[in-house]
Formats: sequence, structure tokens, C-alpha cells
Amino acid sequence: MDIQFVAQIDASADVVAFPVRKGGAGALDALLGAAAAQARFDGAAGAVAETAAIDGGTAKRLLLVGIGEGSVHDLERGGSALTAKLQTSGAATVHVDFSSAVTSDADDVLAFATGALLRNWRIDTYRTRLADNAKPSLQTIVIASAHGTPAGWAEAQAIADGVALTQTLVAEPPNILYPETFVERCQHLADLGVEIEVLDERQMKALGMGALLGVAQGSTRPPRLLAMRWNGGEPGAKPVAFVGKGVTFDTGGISLKPGPGMDMMKWDMGGAGAVAGAMKAIAGRKAKANVVGIVGLVENMPDGNAMRPGDVVTTMSGQTVEVLNTDAEGRLVLCDAISWAQKIYEPAVIVDLATLTGAMVISLGHEYAGIFANDDGLADQLIAAGETSNNKLWRFPLSPAYDKLIDSPIADMKNIGPREGGSITAAQFLKRFVDEGVKWAHLDIAGMAWHDKDGPVYAKGATGYGVRLLDRFVAENFEG
Repeated sequence: MDIQFVAQIDASADVVAFPVRKGGAGALDALLGAAAAQARFDGAAGAVAETAAIDGGTAKRLLLVGIGEGSVHDLERGGSALTAKLQTSGAATVHVDFSSAVTSDADDVLAFATGALLRNWRIDTYRTRLADNAKPSLQTIVIASAHGTPAGWAEAQAIADGVALTQTLVAEPPNILYPETFVERCQHLADLGVEIEVLDERQMKALGMGALLGVAQGSTRPPRLLAMRWNGGEPGAKPVAFVGKGVTFDTGGISLKPGPGMDMMKWDMGGAGAVAGAMKAIAGRKAKANVVGIVGLVENMPDGNAMRPGDVVTTMSGQTVEVLNTDAEGRLVLCDAISWAQKIYEPAVIVDLATLTGAMVISLGHEYAGIFANDDGLADQLIAAGETSNNKLWRFPLSPAYDKLIDSPIADMKNIGPREGGSITAAQFLKRFVDEGVKWAHLDIAGMAWHDKDGPVYAKGATGYGVRLLDRFVAENFEG
């Protein structure tokens, strides 16, 4: 979709939208005011009311779009709602008249346009019989304001491209997206200046990644470790490392999941998808920071060679793990990826992202992701970035008191604890692989990578969660 910025509204436009603040409907002209009253439209963020008018013999389609109190998130929601309303409406172009809005700040225009662009993503790749009236028609949004193209629009487009990459990766079916093809989907990042490195099964075996390889050994799809490095900061400065769980399909392994709903386990690579999308956003806007994204890519399947409950695996760090449940596999992938990231890149900060525990969904639903951190300052930075990006985080505790719950009688640790505190014990497990002095945070995004209902700037399905969060975290803390 093309978004254009002009100085004034085109008088000949046949589809026109008017942004309206909450409580601002009373200032509209008679026709629009009547439309607002009939629809009980009060300008709430994301609300849309529509009417029609005849102007010189030409029918015009007029829309009121609520932008709430005028906050960034309200404006994004308004832009998103406009795209959602018109995406398959038959309209090819809509003109947005910001000159009539109570707000006229350039940043407001930027936020509205960003929301409209983000909401445009959809995946129709495999729909061969889509009805004509269900196919996308909206091609252009023309925004008229006194500010022209807002500063930061190029950066916003780069970030939206990163979010779209993540959504596509998460939405793809598991017979199409698996470790090798995930790597292929990220190769284009090299065109943006990202350095790509890929480790295969033989290389990981030589490095002693017994935990990651243990998860992968039941699948015919070979595992991969993908590293994406962006060198935009001071030469030699330690990078920020993002580490993502990339289980491209999770049956649970021998500890097989129930059949109903297992199809949704294609998005168990949501953490890896978020890292890939963040790297695209960061490189696309040429961030002045050194950032590396590492994703461990496996498929967890239950064949005759699969890892068994009761097996003991040796991780890259040398620590051993008694595997009591093969469906607690994400932490086994992450622990080796974290060890490798520290050995190769010596990062100052590590943030890992994973659709790790169902317990996190029980705790927070689909409104926040959970954050665990060994450094209060780092936790505060990430939570603040979450508020800015509307990818929100809620902090959970780490404590030695939980360590005893994952102690094993025959190995250094076991890969699950009791049912109580399941998200916390998973984080405690990962913490054992973080080197002394390294700032680390773990983001459990199990409830956020995929939604069954529409969200502020996305339709139901893949949300792209994590991309804007990580981008803001870098922008607010590691760029001058």
C-alpha cells in the first residue's frame, strides 16, 4: 500500500476520511454530525462511522475515524481502523483530511499513517478461491495536512517492513517454513547490510550443542543456527544480542501434545520471527548501534530417533540437563543459542524472546508479555520501550528460592519444575546459562505472538509482537 502526504485535500476525491478526537463530533458540520449521531460515534480510538453524500452529481463516501484522546497509540489505532474498514471495500484510494482534525501535529500524522500501514498486512498466499469482494482493493491513502511528509516516515516504513516479515514468518504453514527455509527467508537482509552466518548440524555438534540438537533429532528437517549482525555503532563496541526461540513446529516430541489446537504450534517460532523482524527494522532504518540477532531453529517431532523423557543431554556450556518432558523444548534451544552468542559476540546485553510457557498465557492472557531480568535497569529500559511501542511487558521475579525446583538427582538440572511457577522456573533455567556480569532479560511472549481477535494495529492471527519493542529498546538506549 502506498501512503502519500499532500498539503490539502483533493476536492474531487470520492472517498474521504475525517479524523475526530473523542468528544469532537459536536464540532462537525450538519451532515457529518448527523452521521456521528446515528452511529453513536463519539471519536473513541478506532471507531468508524460512515455516510454518503452527493456533490455535483458525484456520490462521495465519507468516513469519521476516531482518534481518541490524540495519544500516539490512539492515532495508530485510528489509522489501523481506517485500513481495516476499507481494505476489501472496493475503494482503491482514500483521502484523509487532517486539516479538520483538532490535532494537526506532524507527529500525529506520522502515528496515524503508521497505524494504517501496519494494519495493511495480510497473507492470502494459499487462498485460491477468494471471492472478489474479499480481495484487497485499497491501494493508496492520501493524507492531507499542513505538514507534508512527516519526519520519521522513512524509519516508520522500515519498522513496518520488519513487523510484516515477522507476521509472515509466524503465519506460514510448517510444511513451508522450517529451519532451512526460515534461513532462506532472512537472506535478503544482507541487501540491507546485515551480516549473515549459518551453522548446520555438523558445526553445532562440534560445538557441543547437545540440548538444541536433542530437540531436533526426532525430525527429518535438519536444525540451523542463524546469526544476523548489524554493525551500525562504534567499531569494536560490544553489541546488543537478541536471541530467539525458533521451533518451527512443536508436536511436543515424545511428550506429545493433545491433537486439538496442535496446528497452532506453527507459531512456536514467534521469538525467532520477532528477532528476524527486528533486525530488518534496525538495518532498514540504519540504526546507529551494534546489534546481533541469533535464532535457534528446530522442528520438534516424535519419531524413533526422538529424544526421550529421562534422557540426559550435555549443553554447549558443559552443564547437563535431565529431560523430563520433551515438550519443554524451547529452553533447550535457547540455552545453547545463548551460550554461543556469549562465546562469539561477548555482548553487553542479551534479550531472549520465546513463546515459552503456557503458564504465561494463564498469568497475563493476551495483553502483556512477561519479562524476567537479572538487572533492574535493563528491565526498566525494556518495560519503557514496551510502553512506547505498545508491545507491553509485565515483570516477574527471579529468585534462588526457585532454583531447587529444577535441581535434578542425576544431572545439573532438569528441564521442568512443578506445575506451580512454570514460567518462573523456565526463566531460572535460562539464567543458569548467562555468564557472570552479562545483563540479561528473558521475554516470554507465549500470549502475544498470535491473537484470535483483532488488535490495535493487526488483524487476528500473527501480531508481529516484539519487533517494535526491540527497535525502540535499541533506539532509546544504544543510539546517540
